[in-house]
Formats: sequence, structure tokens, C-alpha cells
Amino acid sequence: MSMERHTVAFPGLGIEPFQLDRVAFTIPGIDWPVYWYGILFALAFLLAILYISKRAPVFGLDPDRALDVVLGGALGGIIGARAYFVIFSWDQYKDNLVNIFKIWEGGIAIYGSVIGGFLAGYLTCRIRKVKFLPMADLAVGGLILGQAIGRWGNFVNIEAFGSVTGGAWRMCSPAAADFLLRTGQIDQTVADQITAGTLGVHPTFFYESVWCLTGFLLIVWMTGRRRFDGQLTLFYAGWYGLGRSVIEGLRTDSLMWGSVRVSQALAVVLVIASAAAVFVVCRKIKSADGPDRWKLYVDTEEGQAILRGEFYSRPQEGPAAAEEEEPAQTEQPDSGMPAGQDAAPKEEEEQDERKTD
Repeated sequence: MSMERHTVAFPGLGIEPFQLDRVAFTIPGIDWPVYWYGILFALAFLLAILYISKRAPVFGLDPDRALDVVLGGALGGIIGARAYFVIFSWDQYKDNLVNIFKIWEGGIAIYGSVIGGFLAGYLTCRIRKVKFLPMADLAVGGLILGQAIGRWGNFVNIEAFGSVTGGAWRMCSPAAADFLLRTGQIDQTVADQITAGTLGVHPTFFYESVWCLTGFLLIVWMTGRRRFDGQLTLFYAGWYGLGRSVIEGLRTDSLMWGSVRVSQALAVVLVIASAAAVFVVCRKIKSADGPDRWKLYVDTEEGQAILRGEFYSRPQEGPAAAEEEEPAQTEQPDSGMPAGQDAAPKEEEEQDERKTD
């Protein structure tokens, strides 16, 4: 089987070599290339926004304010994704710091995006007066759906693949063979076998996409069955962490901290922490005061007021609101008397003086 560099094949599945081009099309006149990765990222973001805007009332949230949180979280996610990659690839940037800002050249990490997105989302929730835990439960559904779609951008770029395998689902590409050979992970003999199609690499992008899509369907199913706010967020952390802890072990481009795969270690920590948190909360819910204390936000008076469109239209409490509600005083001529004193006694005095004249 003869293959060019940017071709991919799945010979074990009967899929013959086909060409992959990172560029979807070029804008006429300015010769500006539009990449498939960007298109898929935009599609993932738009579908996530659609999901969040439609499902916000289920969590007792105002859709417009929820979208404000999403936009704030998206900005934080971009910054976090880049920062995470740069921190654990510091040798690539320490001698030329300007390259840190060249994000269009590649170099982002999903876990950094999640961390940055949640931090920025929390801050935006405080600013826009949105409850964080139900908002987080709403957001993780859109997030994991976006991840399922976005991983196909890695496929188009022929990246984020795994180690060598002879399985029927193996992915064969000269680009993959060149990367593994250049990074010293295989020798020339194995590289030739990958190019020939007798060996291939794990399509880890596909594994993660399917895992995330399954997680999204489970989140949709669990939404109406959740017992406390934050449950879906913990499920996301545990579900994605469980899959990533296995898939990351197959990756050939992991960010490393010494001999430790950073994302794999973080994934294991999240699985343990989320499982422990769910166990503790469920124990508390079973206690006498549990059901009232862990009442879903959508079922509270505040959540219902938001759904009726009444909560954010209420006058704000505090000194400013008190000043607004205080009746305006009509301006009176200066009589030399203290403000608010009744002028009737003075009028009676004037009448008495006229009687004595």
C-alpha cells in the first residue's frame, strides 16, 4: 500500500488511503486559509451554546446570564489551555518568550482549558449573580459535547494519536510514522510497517470522542435524576478523568513532568476526588436534615423566581435602593427654619399680629 505523507488509512477495517488537508478553503481575494480545526472548534462551541441556552431553565437559570458566564468561561479556557501547555513545555519557550503568544502555531491542552474555564466562569457567576453549582452542572453538558466534536480536529491534523498497534482498528499514516521516528519512539523498520499498513497507531482521538459522546448522553439522562447541585460536575470530572487516565497512557505526545504524564496523573486525582465527594454528599443527604439542605436550586424560591422572570427585575437591596425608594422632597423657599418643621405655627403668629394692629 503506497501512501503519501498526509494520507490516512484503516486497512483492518477495509478503509483505503485517503487524503487529509488541514485547510478547508481559502478566502478569495486575501488568500486567508480557513482550517478544519477552527471550523470544528467553532461548531463544537456553537452546539455547546445551543445546549446551554436550551437547558438553562432546567437548572433554574436565566439563559441570557448563563450565556454571559459561558463567554467569560470560554475566554478563561483559551488562556488556561495555552498556559497549561506552556508551563509543561517550558523548554520550548524559555529562550523566546514572544512565542508564548503565538497560539495559532499550536500548543494547547484540554485540562488547562477546563481549569481556566471554571475559574473564569466562577468569577463571571459572581459578577452576573448566577449560582455557580447549577451553572457548572449546566456547563459540563455543553463542555463534554464540545470535546466529543473537537477531537476530530486532531484527526484532520493527524495528531494526538497513540502508540503502535496491530489491531484491526489501527490508523496508518506516513505523518504518524514520521513523528514517532523523529521523536525516537520507533525505529525505521516499524515506521516502514506503519506506512505499508501492516502496523498502525491507536486512533486515540476517536477513543476520546466516543467516550465524551457517551458521557454527554449520560449527563442528559442524569439531569432529571440528579439529587444535588454539583452532581453532574462531579460526574463529568470522574467520567472524563477515568477515560483520560487510560487513553493518555496510549498517547505519544503527552506533556511530561519528569517521568510522569501530567494529564494522566491529574485524571487519576480527579477520579478519586470526585468519587469521594459524591460518597460524602450522598451520606449527608441521607441524614435527617439532608433533603432540605441539599435541595436543588431550581426547586428553591429563588430558582422559581428566576424562571418566572421576577428575580433580576426586583429592586436591589441596600443603601442605593433605599435612596431610590425614598419619596422626593419638594423644594421650598428658605424660611430660616429647620427642614421638615411645620410652617403652621408661623402662619398663626402672623394672623395674631394682624388682629392687634
